[in-house]
Amino acid sequence: MSILIWIIFGAIVGWLASMLTSSSNGLLGNIVLGVIGAFIGGILMNLLGYTGVTGFDLYSVLVAVLGAIVLVAIGRVVS
Repeated sequence: MSILIWIIFGAIVGWLASMLTSSSNGLLGNIVLGVIGAFIGGILMNLLGYTGVTGFDLYSVLVAVLGAIVLVAIGRVVS
């Protein structure tokens, strides 16, 4: 995916994850949360034997939101 698609994807996923976890990050924070969440979600799904983020589709959004929620949970445990 191109960088612009990753930014849009990250913004959508970050916003969804912040709504589900009741955290506020702002636009840039949501983009970073979404992109890193997609990476973490992809790793988690690969460990479970499934495919990670495959493109801009519903499955990839769900995988990335899962990763972003894990990232928020880790952040809360650390702080």
